[in-house]
Amino acid sequence: MAEVVLKNVSKVFGKDNLVFGDLNLDIKDKEFFTIVGPSGCGKSTVLNLIAGLEEVTSGEIFFDGLKVNELTPAKRDVAMVFQSYALYPHKNVSENIAFPLRMKKTPRAEIQKKVMEISELLGINELLERKPRELSGGQRQRVALGRALVRKPKVFLLDEPLSNLDAKLRVYMRAELKRLHSDIQVTTIYVTHDQAEAMSLSDRVAILTEGKIQQCDVPNTIYNSPSNKVVAEFIGSPGMNFFEGNIKEFEQKAFIDFKENDLFLIQSQLKKFKIENKEVIFGIRPENVRISQKRGEGFFEGKIFAIEPLGDRSYVDILWREKRLKGEVSPDFSGKINESIFFQFDLDKFHLFDRDTGESLRI
Repeated sequence: MAEVVLKNVSKVFGKDNLVFGDLNLDIKDKEFFTIVGPSGCGKSTVLNLIAGLEEVTSGEIFFDGLKVNELTPAKRDVAMVFQSYALYPHKNVSENIAFPLRMKKTPRAEIQKKVMEISELLGINELLERKPRELSGGQRQRVALGRALVRKPKVFLLDEPLSNLDAKLRVYMRAELKRLHSDIQVTTIYVTHDQAEAMSLSDRVAILTEGKIQQCDVPNTIYNSPSNKVVAEFIGSPGMNFFEGNIKEFEQKAFIDFKENDLFLIQSQLKKFKIENKEVIFGIRPENVRISQKRGEGFFEGKIFAIEPLGDRSYVDILWREKRLKGEVSPDFSGKINESIFFQFDLDKFHLFDRDTGESLRI
């Protein structure tokens, strides 16, 4: 186990292809830490730098206070599981798991003992004689995990290991990975573009986009208090609704004016925000949009654009002054497309962002 620290790390490919610059991360011992971001943002590059498969352009990487920039991957004592699993097709499960131990010339009896221990832990002890072609996707993934974990590395690196699985199996394997980490207590750094994976698995999450870490915190804080609009629109499914507006104050009250005097009273919430620029972006998640088929005081009026039933709940897309927003309703919602619909926003759940910088205005 190890604490992993990246200090002012930059990576440039070629002459001027900057992937990211001045990246700083402090990953705690035994933590399950996830880096999430869109394709091409540099997530896998971060793992490769930690593993020693790529060299940093500038900056330093430390394991438990020891600088590892010049150490080979073997000397860093990390184990990595890739998206493709990369199992040896001509070896059976037992031989695949045992491979890293054989390379270290571990005694045969110890190899057998460790293979049995890890296969029991992963629930694949009945598959030890099978070849990879005889396994399902979930079974192959467990074998890849076993091969990485059998030598008890200091750091466990996972590069989108669930992306080749179907949706049902991905959800199942998320729970398996979380239980596995609880059992083995190895510092784990996980990379994914799937924010649901990041939020459900992690002790902490770092959002990497546009060449920098936008926010690094526990999942609940990232969801409920995004540091900027980039984080707010990346985390959450369906995504957050956004509208431009202007802050107006009169009669000792403060409002957001969305357009043509569509006003939303925010006076009681102003103490939570630092508002200097009167031009803001208002954000609200679909579950915090209150929807009614009857007109009510303080409700806005729109038209139903579409209804998306999901069984346990439905989403209503509303057309409002040439804008679209999404709200959540119960599964027995009876509205029809093109009917009038009324909605209000939860006073305790909205977000304000600076229109110029995108930074959250929450104090």
